[in-house]
Amino acid sequence: MLISIYLSYEWSYDGYQRDAKNVYQIESEFKMPGSQFTMAGTPAPMAKTLLKDFPEVTAATRLMQLALFEDKTLLQNKGTGGAPLSFYEEKGFLVDSNFFQFFSYPFIEGDPASALQAPLSIVLSEDAAHKLFGSTLALGKIVHVSSGVNGDHDFRVTGVYKPNTGPSHIDARFFLTFRGGDMETFMKRQENDFTTNNMFDAYIRLHAGADPRTVDAKFPAFLDKYAGKDMKAYGIAKREFLVPLREIHLRTDVPKNVTPPASRTSLYILGSIAAFTLLIACINFMNLATARSAKRSSEVGIRKVMGAVRGSLIGQFLGESVLMSVMAFILALGLTTLLLPALASVTQRDLNFRLAEHIPLLLGFLGLAVFAGLIAGIYPAFYLSSFQPARVLKGKFSNSLSAIALRKGLVVFQFIISVVLIVSTVVINDQMNYLQNQDLGFEKTSQVVIPLRGSAAKGMVEALEAQFGQISQVMASGAGLYYPGLINPSDNFLYRDDQRAQEAHDTHMNYVDFGYMQTLGLKAVAGRIFSKEFPGDTAQRIILNESAVKALGYASPQAAVGAFVKTDFQGTTYRSQVVGVVRDFHYEDLHTLVTPYAFQLQGGGNYILVHARPGPAGPLIASLSKAWHKLDPDEPFEYSFLDEDFQKNYAAEERLSTLIRYFTVMAILISCLGLFGLASFSAEQRIREIGIRKVLGASISGIVMMLTKDFLILVGFAMVIAAPVAWLVMSKWLHSFAYQTPISWVVFLITFLVTLGITMVTVSFHAVRAGLANPIKSLKTE
Repeated sequence: MLISIYLSYEWSYDGYQRDAKNVYQIESEFKMPGSQFTMAGTPAPMAKTLLKDFPEVTAATRLMQLALFEDKTLLQNKGTGGAPLSFYEEKGFLVDSNFFQFFSYPFIEGDPASALQAPLSIVLSEDAAHKLFGSTLALGKIVHVSSGVNGDHDFRVTGVYKPNTGPSHIDARFFLTFRGGDMETFMKRQENDFTTNNMFDAYIRLHAGADPRTVDAKFPAFLDKYAGKDMKAYGIAKREFLVPLREIHLRTDVPKNVTPPASRTSLYILGSIAAFTLLIACINFMNLATARSAKRSSEVGIRKVMGAVRGSLIGQFLGESVLMSVMAFILALGLTTLLLPALASVTQRDLNFRLAEHIPLLLGFLGLAVFAGLIAGIYPAFYLSSFQPARVLKGKFSNSLSAIALRKGLVVFQFIISVVLIVSTVVINDQMNYLQNQDLGFEKTSQVVIPLRGSAAKGMVEALEAQFGQISQVMASGAGLYYPGLINPSDNFLYRDDQRAQEAHDTHMNYVDFGYMQTLGLKAVAGRIFSKEFPGDTAQRIILNESAVKALGYASPQAAVGAFVKTDFQGTTYRSQVVGVVRDFHYEDLHTLVTPYAFQLQGGGNYILVHARPGPAGPLIASLSKAWHKLDPDEPFEYSFLDEDFQKNYAAEERLSTLIRYFTVMAILISCLGLFGLASFSAEQRIREIGIRKVLGASISGIVMMLTKDFLILVGFAMVIAAPVAWLVMSKWLHSFAYQTPISWVVFLITFLVTLGITMVTVSFHAVRAGLANPIKSLKTE
């Protein structure tokens, strides 16, 4: 039930949006020299041009994530009378004025139909409004917004909304209208560019009954009309296609959508754990029911003699099984209610199970309970009802070979599931440890990240770095537009001086100051990095990574130094000289391969990095804060640590690891309960044999081994079957990482030993007790 509630939540994204079945996101597949990828972004004019050219499209809207350029945006309430009330806010978006005609948000202040019509309008979440204005109404008040991409402007609050009752792939804290900000000016300059700056998420609504495949079929001609010439000049091939709104959250082929998508593989793993855990419980019931069939054989014989037909006996045994399952369902309902807050905390999801709101899910659980009862009881019912009364009433009952073989087969199946779960847990933990300990190619520890948002903060970078340099704990500091682990949308198509533009390679760009590369500890493998000793670096110099050197076709890093590379943008060619090559480093997380990357010199930036000496962080942060407020008393001092920020990229995998670990323990525990019962029955069935063996001189260890060897053989057999299954499942999961730990044979050895240990601990209790029993008591009736 717990897993089902979580899976139901993950599959329900955007299902509550009005007319969701007719809303689609436009996604783009790019092919260019050396790379191919799919993304959700489109150029600025794409949405409104589709509305004009495609009769199937009734409306279009755009959204741009501020997180593409900045992980935090500065919001200030300057009307407090004293110092402005300031804080950094994440999850901000720039949107078109008709955005709320596509996406439903429960407004508590303002009107969604008109909230974004006026220039410089902002719509806040209830929590953000409370942080800015307390318990007073926010509508009509002014918020000063400082954004690295949209500039510094005063916005008027035109709406406040509560959190949605259902999950959405647009997880927003505030919305800004495009109108009036710096981005509107930029978009006007790009209104005829259908090739570059694919950073706008476009959504369209189709006529009811319109076939999205018809629209997809029109995209090639549309692109050829508006972008064909430019794409040919850049050497780009592009394909546009529609994705239904409700499928966006599960589109794992677009890893960087508006919010990170859920991993279908992870959901299938959790779903499989749920199904197999329930199946293990059913297997336990079937095993114990058939194993203890001798206890009920006389009952069946007497009932048949009294006139009971087989059908009525089958109904009786199935009824017992279903009744037990329904009783378990009632208990499970209470436990689920108690444990759901803990699951919500682990998954960081707003999970709930309110009976009035989840009647279909509740009925589904009840149906599942009845179904599980039928599945668990069907074989024992047919098996028990098949007894011949003449034989069982004469005491000639014995378990048939088919029942024993089935019981052993079910035990093997249990162990297969347990082995797969244990292997999965070990592999996922190994991968998480690998991600945490992998050399990223730069200094990630003791790095403090300080965001720069307001114009005042951006203008004092040099003064800040000078102040930081006077702090004894600070080794170095530097500023740049981006830092490792953060989304970097800036790129150029670079090509050598002797190449054509069509041979260009897409290269991520970072614009930094003199101290940035030293602060990160980036080392040159050829040439040099930027330094104040070379003030001429400000004039069109560039530093490449090793992947860029290979992509551009240079024979070696040394051969690239001194050469010129070019890039074309909107009819202008820009030429830069390579002054250095740095070792490849992971500027993105390990889901992604290292690709071409380059640095150019530019004063200021969106972030300052401070590399600190080892020591307590408290005094350092206090000194940095003091230096900040000395230069800029109006903006808040905000900071984070680079290693922690980088690790946030693996939050989904961390949650999956925790969930699988918990539920694996639960499944193994349930499996052990069944094994414990079978061991008890086995010892009870052989109690006289054990007595005779002890009288004849058998040792306790020999008795224990005799009772456990059958189970150990079954474990070994299950391991042979489960190992390749587990390897296939985990290999598929590891495919989502460009860099992954190998699945070593040690994993399977550990799993085998753990499974043997669990089996021995579970079975040995009854085996030892049987071995220690007084043989006189077990043989005195013979």
